[in-house]
Amino acid sequence: MEFFLNRQLLLKHQVLWKERNPMATLLQVHSSPLASDASFSRQLTSEFVEHWRRTHPDGKVITRDVAATDLAPVNAEWIGAAYTPEASLTARQRDILALSQELIGELKAADEYVFGVPMHNFSIPGALKLWVDQVARAGHTFSYENGKPSGLLRNKKATFIVASGGVYDEGTPTYAMNFVEPYLRSVFGLLGVTETTFISASGTARARFGLDRHIILEPALHSIQGQFQPVIKDLVEASSRPY
Repeated sequence: MEFFLNRQLLLKHQVLWKERNPMATLLQVHSSPLASDASFSRQLTSEFVEHWRRTHPDGKVITRDVAATDLAPVNAEWIGAAYTPEASLTARQRDILALSQELIGELKAADEYVFGVPMHNFSIPGALKLWVDQVARAGHTFSYENGKPSGLLRNKKATFIVASGGVYDEGTPTYAMNFVEPYLRSVFGLLGVTETTFISASGTARARFGLDRHIILEPALHSIQGQFQPVIKDLVEASSRPY
């Protein structure tokens, strides 16, 4: 059975969906240092965006490639600027925080996020960690209420597509070495994003031994497609409801 029944039916559903739902915004974040034709996570993230566009025909996609963004490690001057009250910031401090403000603005503007995350030494890529350090800021993406942190990025959801050379999925003997998922859950939980989905593309190293790339990616591609089945169901049901 075709994923979308037919093009004509899909277009009808898209029109109805657009009429009954405000324009959505998706933030797509790449973190692989590899080019698109070599990176598994980039390919899968792009596949997710393609499905998202089909179900959000009037939506907007913001793309951020952290591997290609000039992200410097946090230093003493940055920390000083980040904890200076807005009204007291110097021109130099505003310049230091400019990229952080831009990245936070992207997070706030989007309703949904999709991250392509290759596993590097059992954790996230260095560029993605530098990005996290720029966006996890008290008073901007989280605050303290009664001495406890409270996320400010509420009513948003995130999908993390994790590509790993080995197999570190839950239920495997090597799962304890997977620091990607618990770290990202913790960080985004701090920011207020608790609706998270993790899609695993494991065993990508098999491509170096001749296994077909599509066979490796097939389970992850199926999971991505499954992410949008409820949306398609809603579209179909919406088309049958009277105005």
